[in-house]
Amino acid sequence: MISFECNPITYFLQKPEMSTGNISAVNTEFILIGFPGLEGYQHWLTIPFSVMYILAIVGNILLICIVNLEPNLHTPMYTFLCVLAVVDIGLCTSTIPKMLQIFWQKACSISFEGCFIQMFFIHFLSSMESSILAVMAYDRYVAIYNPLLYTSILTKAKMAKIMGVLFARCFILAGLVPVLASMLPYCSANTIQHCFCDHMAVAKLACKDITMNSYYGLVVAFVIAGTDVTFILFTYVMILRAVSKLGSKAARVKAFNTCGSHLFVIMYFYTTILFTFVTYRFGKNVPPRIHVMFAVLYLLVPPMLNPIVYGVRTKEIRQGFRKHFLRKNINPNDK
Repeated sequence: MISFECNPITYFLQKPEMSTGNISAVNTEFILIGFPGLEGYQHWLTIPFSVMYILAIVGNILLICIVNLEPNLHTPMYTFLCVLAVVDIGLCTSTIPKMLQIFWQKACSISFEGCFIQMFFIHFLSSMESSILAVMAYDRYVAIYNPLLYTSILTKAKMAKIMGVLFARCFILAGLVPVLASMLPYCSANTIQHCFCDHMAVAKLACKDITMNSYYGLVVAFVIAGTDVTFILFTYVMILRAVSKLGSKAARVKAFNTCGSHLFVIMYFYTTILFTFVTYRFGKNVPPRIHVMFAVLYLLVPPMLNPIVYGVRTKEIRQGFRKHFLRKNINPNDK
């Protein structure tokens, strides 16, 4: 295997046949440079990104284990939370290991097929995350408005149908993004100004008009993320209205704190993902490294925060952790 720095000029000198002609015919790789303009400092970035990645993986695995080990947590709410944890693990794992490999080993190349496979998982899993957050908001709405009918409304059959519809929506809409990008002709440059195979970062290398790709990417973003965030905000407004009517002040404060934490994570996810989509198409004055940083953080920070917000702040999850991992006897009245 040829070792090289993340420098497209050096790489082309090593393989002169790739500097001209149709790249798709003579070359089988793209070159990921990481953070444009920060190449000399990227090895320092491995420290915070590695810590965040480890926290995300460990936190979500613990969450899945606790829910599966604790019979009391086999409810719709925690089932959706487990699905979210699985998606979070896949989302950050689809990008961060390769990014760290670029920073540590200068292993900047990625095959054409590998690039579009990575692109598929990024778009599919981020769309699934958005969809699951919307379903979890609906779950809380049902639990507050119809607590006595909660389990009869959200049966296993209905949950399976909901997840099946969401899976199909994300697979079809998001799955077409890498398909359309892979059909473009790539005639000259193959250096991607990014840490991973972002749709528009790759499409801009094509020697063909990419207007359709750009508009389709925006349509997918607004159809999935736009619909989900509107539904989430509407649902939380209804939830907060119900919470404000609670007789106990302590119950209201607890509910508001919980909703506030959830909304913070949700809004962070949607703000960064929309920023990434829009600036790649219209933000010509945004420095590339800023755009790349936001793109990486929207794939890494939510998977790291979700186990904290939905796990650590939930009494039943904390008790399950102490019971199964610390082997402590649990008092039902513990907070």
